[in-house]
Amino acid sequence: MDKNCTLKVDRPVYENEELHRTYGYYKPASTVLGRVKNCYREWKFLHFLQNLIPITQWLPHYKWRNDFVGDLISGITVAVMHIPQGMAYALLGAVPPIVGIYMAFFPILAYSLLGTSRHNSMGTFAVVCLMTGKSVTAYSPKLTDVNVTSTEDISYSPMEVATTVAFMVGIYQLVMYVFRMGIVCTLLSDTLVNGFTTGAAIHVFTSQVKDLLGLKITKHEGPFNIGFTYIEIFNKIEEVNLAVLVVSSITIVLLVINNEFLKPFVRKRSVIPIPIELIAVVTGTLISTYLNLQDKYEIEPVGDIPTGLPYPTLPAFSLLPKIFIDSFTITMVAYTIAMSMALIFAQKHNYEVDSNQELFAQGTSNIVGSFFSCMPITASLSRSLVQETVGGKTQLTSFISCLILLAVMLWIGPFFEPLPRCILASIIIVALKGMLLQAKDLPSFWRLSKLDGLVWIITFLTVVLVDIDYGLLVGLGLSLASILVQSMKPYTCLLGVMPNIDLYLDCTRYTQAHEVIGIKIFHYCGGLNFATRSHFKTELYRLVGINPQKELAHREKLERRSRTSSRVDGRPDEAREGIVNISFVEHSEDSEHVPTVNTPIKPQVSSYGSFTDEKFQIQYIILDFSALSYIDPSGVAALKLLNKVFNKLDITIYLAGISDPVYEKLQKCDLFLDTSNSFKTFPTVHDAVTFAQCNMNRSASIRV
Repeated sequence: MDKNCTLKVDRPVYENEELHRTYGYYKPASTVLGRVKNCYREWKFLHFLQNLIPITQWLPHYKWRNDFVGDLISGITVAVMHIPQGMAYALLGAVPPIVGIYMAFFPILAYSLLGTSRHNSMGTFAVVCLMTGKSVTAYSPKLTDVNVTSTEDISYSPMEVATTVAFMVGIYQLVMYVFRMGIVCTLLSDTLVNGFTTGAAIHVFTSQVKDLLGLKITKHEGPFNIGFTYIEIFNKIEEVNLAVLVVSSITIVLLVINNEFLKPFVRKRSVIPIPIELIAVVTGTLISTYLNLQDKYEIEPVGDIPTGLPYPTLPAFSLLPKIFIDSFTITMVAYTIAMSMALIFAQKHNYEVDSNQELFAQGTSNIVGSFFSCMPITASLSRSLVQETVGGKTQLTSFISCLILLAVMLWIGPFFEPLPRCILASIIIVALKGMLLQAKDLPSFWRLSKLDGLVWIITFLTVVLVDIDYGLLVGLGLSLASILVQSMKPYTCLLGVMPNIDLYLDCTRYTQAHEVIGIKIFHYCGGLNFATRSHFKTELYRLVGINPQKELAHREKLERRSRTSSRVDGRPDEAREGIVNISFVEHSEDSEHVPTVNTPIKPQVSSYGSFTDEKFQIQYIILDFSALSYIDPSGVAALKLLNKVFNKLDITIYLAGISDPVYEKLQKCDLFLDTSNSFKTFPTVHDAVTFAQCNMNRSASIRV
């Protein structure tokens, strides 16, 4: 290395190898054994237990004077919401209403001990309950009063199917925790989740129409079930129970008036909202009891609600192979929704949420719940917002909520047996407003990215027109395909130096950025692999202005023509006596670059490069890989080939700004072993430019 070449920051120009030797480069352990050793050194057993059971970290430091009142009020408020929502959403799962109360107790106790989100209200959620209900009705239609269009050999009770699905979801989440797959939630983009949940809300709405109208219709399963359901509803429209329709309408109107007018008014004066759903449930139960609505008007009630706690039972393990796929889709949806909300609250209140620990907490909660008659759980948007708004600070909110719900299960449950089902259906319909209004986000998705807009539209239409499972699969495939399409065409540009500073910027975006004489600086952003290497070469040839294969073929053609001319004229071959320099003249945007022969050009250079309007010969190409995220063996092979063909044109390639993982990959692929085709690498673009300019100055001095 020439120590006379120095930068303006008073340091020598470094190549990567010398930089590593000078500053003690160390490669961290990459083997499994090495990682285990590092973990053993860094993690003590007590520390491991504290991470595994987060309550041991926050409870000893709990601020009783500052936080307890907020947690107490929040716990009571959320418990009040759990009662009507739990009973209503349990009907979506085709299980008895009391299951919704169980889901707000047993799994929540486990999550409170193990979870890291302080504001998520876990329990029933409409979409997850509906997806579970599909499996329940597919393998056990005994809860319904009409035939189910299913060809399966069914021998399971609704509770057996629901608890087995919860158990399988818990197993999936624990397996993901073992393999540290918390990052998997990023596979479901915001666009995908938005379109999916909006489409699922249509399914939830459709499932409640029969209870809103008092109709007895067939439960359709499989693709296009929404279409078949509405066809049957319109065919039986004359059988609508007017009394049920009146009760449903009154309930919906009262709920809407509260949400649109009373709630904003009360919010200005109190953080505790009006428990309108609980009021509707209690009022409906009392009216149904004293007016005997079931016998007089044939309004179907909720039915038997047992008291006490359920006995622990094992899931139906023989059912696991049948619900294997359904449980996986429920796992992805439940975990993604819970993590999305947890991250929102964590960012707002400035605390950390561990995505892998959340897998462990939710998986354990679902397995515990599966032994006590529960469906899979996830976070509820409405309850979580209320829990955070009324002053909830920690997971103690969930413990307080569980104590109140314990009283409901032990003594109060049978009070709700006369409650009309249409009131619960009305509560579900009104609660869907927020999910349905997500459709307003489509214009913004489309404006920001056409690909994201297409993902939303196709996911939504597939969920609505075909089925929920197919919609999730199609949406996930489209999201991954959009990532692949965008990654196959990374951002590329030529960099130019700014006047009097060592800053290199995109020449097409900065008017004061000018290319350095004799040097092309090619910036590449993305990964260089088997899928992108063709785009990489094409863009390099286009921006540099030279296609090496065509140029070599053109030189051979000129040499043959020159030899033929010398034999005919009897004159010496000028190509053998002089220096042939190739430059390119652009005639128009549509014309090709035309090579011309001229005399050698002596570069005019300074510390940061000089600028000239004259055409100059390219002597160096610097590949700026500061934004190169990954390279595979195919990408390394492409670099070797490029270096070989450009060397034949007397053009040298330097690599600059390579990150350490990429540099280690290049070493593994033996990029630097071939001395005849080796690369010089530099930590920054300016190091490479300064070194190239020193070489050009030295060559110019020799010629003179």
